[in-house]
Amino acid sequence: MSRPIRVAQWATGAVGKTILRGVLDRDDLELVGLYVYGDKKVGRDAGDIARRPATGVLATRDVDEILAAEPDVVMHAPRLQVPYEKHDQDLLRLLGAGVNVITTAGQHFPRAHGSEREAMFLEACEKGSSTLFGVGVSPGIIGERLALALTGASMTLDRITIDEVLDARRMPDPDFAFTVMGMGSDPATLDGSGPLPTLYASLYLETIAFMCERMGVTYDEVVPDHVVVPASRDLEVAAGRIAAGTVGSTEWRWHAMRDGRPFLTLAIIWTMEPDREEYAGRDHWEIHVHGKPEMVMTVNLVEPDDPTSRTTAGQFVTAGPALRAIRPVVEAPPGIFEPPVFAPFQMPRES
Repeated sequence: MSRPIRVAQWATGAVGKTILRGVLDRDDLELVGLYVYGDKKVGRDAGDIARRPATGVLATRDVDEILAAEPDVVMHAPRLQVPYEKHDQDLLRLLGAGVNVITTAGQHFPRAHGSEREAMFLEACEKGSSTLFGVGVSPGIIGERLALALTGASMTLDRITIDEVLDARRMPDPDFAFTVMGMGSDPATLDGSGPLPTLYASLYLETIAFMCERMGVTYDEVVPDHVVVPASRDLEVAAGRIAAGTVGSTEWRWHAMRDGRPFLTLAIIWTMEPDREEYAGRDHWEIHVHGKPEMVMTVNLVEPDDPTSRTTAGQFVTAGPALRAIRPVVEAPPGIFEPPVFAPFQMPRES
């Protein structure tokens, strides 16, 4: 494609604005549309929202205006919502209208939820000759790319564990911190049948299913193993106040079971008290491959060394994979884009 890729940005929260700035800063991309959720942003120039020079592209809440701009791709970055299917209709409309979509709000591997859900997106992609790709850092990079790549060095493989430990104190959005993450709520409300455990089970099942499929592993079931940790004291964090005794940390954990034993364990630990004994000093991500050889990979984020920066390392690392995916997705054939994985471990087939 010799001309710049025409891009519309969808949502301008913390990650959305980071993506928007990334689009504006690249010569091979042209911003042609901006969709926002807040009425106060409607009519504002995209450059004003992104702290960049004026672009002439004004924010709108009208999907028809986005489609009329004829973008090659929509960078879809709304916050994750309950239920997990909250954004389905927007995604289907965009895809069916012929617009490629890169989303940071799930949809990493729809096949994990069965053929019916996968077919829903495939039909929209076929109708619009478009491509859907869900990406972020986790899900998206840690398990699907880094962990699978690491298994490629295995002679034998017994088990994989992935631990994420996120210091959530700088999360600025109260709705995300308190509603979507569940911080500050009554611990009793986060039982295994509630909306938040259901939301995250849907999201992270896609990582588990993708990894296992690529390794030729059939798991028997995915077993939840969650822990909710009350705040030990009153906490003042970026999003507001968390009272002692309410939820201060969540440990969402799932085991993909094979032959009665965990084969893949994925733990997503978010804490407003990173100084607690059980979290202090832990890496942001640890991938532990048990087998021959046994291997441990750690990944840590370093915050920008710039006191004027309003963008966190977590926002950069979520936006980065989406921006890097633009050209491969636009050039891909219609359908659900699945990132290639080179030579991961393959489970021997039973004779």
